Amino acid sequence: MGELDPNQFDKSLLNSVGEDVFISNKVEIRRPHLVRVGSHVAIDSGVYITTAAEIGDYTHLSPYITVIGGANSKLVVGDFVTIAAGSRIICGSDKFMGEGFTSVTVPDEYRDEVVFTTVTLNKFAGVGTNAVIMPGVTIGEGSVIGACSLVTKDTEPWTIYMGVPAQPVKIRPKEKMLQYARALGYL
Repeated sequence: MGELDPNQFDKSLLNSVGEDVFISNKVEIRRPHLVRVGSHVAIDSGVYITTAAEIGDYTHLSPYITVIGGANSKLVVGDFVTIAAGSRIICGSDKFMGEGFTSVTVPDEYRDEVVFTTVTLNKFAGVGTNAVIMPGVTIGEGSVIGACSLVTKDTEPWTIYMGVPAQPVKIRPKEKMLQYARALGYL
């Protein structure tokens, strides 16, 4: 086994990791044993993940992305996905309906109901800077979320969404991306 790179996260802590993977040493992965990372992946400084995660090939997690929801929630990121800086992905959360306290520091019997979900970003998807994706949402294949958008519902494939809440604004062309994916052996 080689020497650890001081500029990178200790990838041996992960459940599995592919080839050509850069993970900044300024990343916090709370449960690395629940995280699987594909090949040709970059995870930049400030990324914070508290959930289980499956991260596909040729994927980029830009600086200061937050993925929260605890061990019972999960983030699934397909191949060829980019999540831009400052985005927030909420995989699990209290309901905030007044049935109890909404703090992880309070004993469970006094807490509000907590919802644990999986958030999925299908292959070829993109998430713009400072977007927020709420629990249980699936971002369709090739779907793009505009900067500062709030996604509360599943998105349609190959569609661009913008706004608060995010609404479809345009169909995204897919032919060239699919051609390139085929050339790399992914279709």
